[in-house]
Amino acid sequence: MIIHNFTNDYSEGCHPSILQALAQSNLAQEEGYGDDTHTKNAADLIRKFIQNSNADVHLIAGGTLVNLLVLASILKPFESVIAVTSGHIHTHEAAAVEATGHKIDVVPAVNGKLTLDNLKPLISPIPQYNVAKPRVVYISNATEVGTVYSKKELTELSEYCHDHNLILFVDGARLAAALTANSNDITIGEFARLVDIFYIGGTKCGALLGEAVVITNDELKKDFKYHVKQRGAMLAKGRIMGIQFEQLMQNNLMFQLATRANESAAKIKNAMAGLGFSFLTDSDTNQLFPILPNALIEQLHKSYEFMLWQAVDDEHSIVRIVTSWATPEEKVEQFINDLKNQCNEMSMMQNLALQNHYS
Repeated sequence: MIIHNFTNDYSEGCHPSILQALAQSNLAQEEGYGDDTHTKNAADLIRKFIQNSNADVHLIAGGTLVNLLVLASILKPFESVIAVTSGHIHTHEAAAVEATGHKIDVVPAVNGKLTLDNLKPLISPIPQYNVAKPRVVYISNATEVGTVYSKKELTELSEYCHDHNLILFVDGARLAAALTANSNDITIGEFARLVDIFYIGGTKCGALLGEAVVITNDELKKDFKYHVKQRGAMLAKGRIMGIQFEQLMQNNLMFQLATRANESAAKIKNAMAGLGFSFLTDSDTNQLFPILPNALIEQLHKSYEFMLWQAVDDEHSIVRIVTSWATPEEKVEQFINDLKNQCNEMSMMQNLALQNHYS
């Protein structure tokens, strides 16, 4: 029997306040295609939150669609986007970006992050006019392996992009988790001033669906809605997403939910570290990547769902454990207790095997 699913942070529906707001507004007539009062109010709340009254805000159903829209709207046919090998646009989106006719220039990641050392060699391609011209720098925060960019790292990337006529685009599917991480040292206002375009993910942080695209670079605002409409992303009932972000942005709800998810993961991380296990990355967001014995993974999989990330050797593998805004505290405690019990049983069996070997 599966006790709990730690595979992702979108297995649950949405925060109850969103369901209540959707029900209460259900029969009220509203304009379509994002011109409803809820979407307009949500956009105003987001602009206030990021401390930029001039930003454009667009609510889009999902992250892959956002990445496709943003990159297709920016890139000319001969231009490319730079991403790390673990970047979501490279690993999890069925070549959506490439299907628009644009190349992804991939570089190695350092703890899931793009570094200047790995970025710089791609900026002046040789021979000129014979290869794709880099134009957009794509990063995720939090990264696909749970790490968070520091203010220093983001500032360096931003300044380099500005100096080399590059657009800095941040995949913010788990931005709320990054901003509420203990290691985070940047405010949302500072963050918004450093990047050209980003999004605030709702799907993974309490919404039924939806991502809020925020455009701060004036050059990128023109005609973006044409791209949204042409790609089928402009919903007639845009109010569905407007109501959700209206709720999430009120009273800091989204970031309370992200904090809760991070804290649940921290409890599991501390328990695993206490048992002597190491991790792929030092994540303090809601994604953990512990390195566990395969025998332990097999036992835990009888009661819990989580992702097998990659093999380390014949006896150990990295798994991904994800907590959400709705992960019950008692399920976290039960997982920790089962983990400890399994470790104790395995230790006893190993000791018994040693005794039998030397007897």
